[in-house]
Amino acid sequence: MNEIQTKIKTFLSKFFGNHDLQPDEDIFALGFVNSMFAMQLVLFVEQEFQIAIENEDLEFENFRTINSITNLVERKTAVIMHK
Repeated sequence: MNEIQTKIKTFLSKFFGNHDLQPDEDIFALGFVNSMFAMQLVLFVEQEFQIAIENEDLEFENFRTINSITNLVERKTAVIMHK
């Protein structure tokens, strides 16, 4: 796991109890996510990685797994670095 994945897994693990969440596991399918938690997740990603999550980023596919969140962060940080 890279640093981004580790930070995301650590955050998610606080809410998932004893479940050892894998990078490709669908957190929505596991039933761990409600609307309040989804908002917390977006805020965590914005604050932890210093990026802005835009309306077009707010799709389930971007937040479904540790890997998909990591990909979103990497895309957003790559855009910031190129500006």
